[in-house]
Amino acid sequence: MFQRIRDLREDNDLTQNQIATLLNISQSTYSRYENGDLDIPIQMLIKLANYYDTSIDYLVNMTDVRTSYKTSEH
Repeated sequence: MFQRIRDLREDNDLTQNQIATLLNISQSTYSRYENGDLDIPIQMLIKLANYYDTSIDYLVNMTDVRTSYKTSEH
């Protein structure tokens, strides 16, 4: 279910432990997120989206557009 968080992590040459540390959770909890064994709380999705500069919609396969919704300041 959450293949994209695994793909993004691997594309950035990061370990599960590194992302778990970023999220302040255990590696085993993060592993359960990636495997779809545990739903990811919205606060964690926000942190991941911000970290990878993408949208929550992209993380949960609601869009194929990887670009963040953040707009640049003028």
